[in-house]
Amino acid sequence: MKEQIINEVLQQMLSYLDNLQLQKLKQSMEHVLFDCDISRKDKNLEDDSLALIESFLSAKRIEGCSEKTIKYYKSTIEIMYSTISKGVRHIQTEDLRTYLTDYQQKNNSSKVTIDNIRRILSSFFSWLEDEDYIIKSPVRRIHKVKTTTNVKETYTDEEIEKMRDSCNELRDLAIIDMLISTGMRIGEMVRLNTSDINFNERECVVLGKGDKERIVYFDAKTKLHLQNYIDSRTDDNSATDDNSALFVSIKYPYERMKIGGIESRLREIGKQLNIHKVHPHKFRRTLATMAIDKGMPIEQLQQLLGHKRIDTTLQYAMVKQSNVKNAHRKFIG
Repeated sequence: MKEQIINEVLQQMLSYLDNLQLQKLKQSMEHVLFDCDISRKDKNLEDDSLALIESFLSAKRIEGCSEKTIKYYKSTIEIMYSTISKGVRHIQTEDLRTYLTDYQQKNNSSKVTIDNIRRILSSFFSWLEDEDYIIKSPVRRIHKVKTTTNVKETYTDEEIEKMRDSCNELRDLAIIDMLISTGMRIGEMVRLNTSDINFNERECVVLGKGDKERIVYFDAKTKLHLQNYIDSRTDDNSATDDNSALFVSIKYPYERMKIGGIESRLREIGKQLNIHKVHPHKFRRTLATMAIDKGMPIEQLQQLLGHKRIDTTLQYAMVKQSNVKNAHRKFIG
């Protein structure tokens, strides 16, 4: 209780004292109150934690975060808040350490999951600190969780060709070509309309994370397969309708394909061909790796993939071990 009272006094004085003065005030109060027993008369003091959480989410929304990201932030912070049962102004480092440890044990969570939670909580408490709601973020002393780096799989050239050859539907062939040629996210692809495709320039505009538009490009093979698919469509809202979905179901009522539908179709193709883990995101990772292997500057690949941070791009681009061996022989051995 003493520490809680001291923190509240310090927060009230943030606007009037500098860091050195605040530190001195804290030391003086701790000395004066050392032998004192303190209790509150009012047990129903207002907790503004939920209002602060909503303000933080609003700030993230203004920064351009997608609603999916906002929802993830909200659930992560609110679960922490309800579990610790303290106002967010009074949460301390040890509270969070205990929470993360218990969460990992209870849910058998991976280190990656725990570090994602730590990162979100760090963003929240750093915002509280920046906005002068708290003196210092309690996450500052909780360091990044060390995780093992797994080299994620990519498709071989042979696997890509096997998938292309196995397609009985022009739509499926166009989907595979678009994914491997553009490196776009599956969520970006399902939102595409026929009017978004510029065949002359072999490019299209996609709406990425945070509703940010960017241009992606496709090769000549993809252009031909995409044109053949669009020309073959017999539904009422085919290429003549500017607002028609680019990829639709094969059968009536020819609805826009959803992420789950494309994922399911690709899994079926993978099972038929005995190809391990056929998934839309693996195409994106394959494109990034091929681009790096062929010498594409990382900054240009970052723009192509629509990454905000270059660190993210580097995680996608898994350099092949054979290339490292050849480079060693060329430059060193």
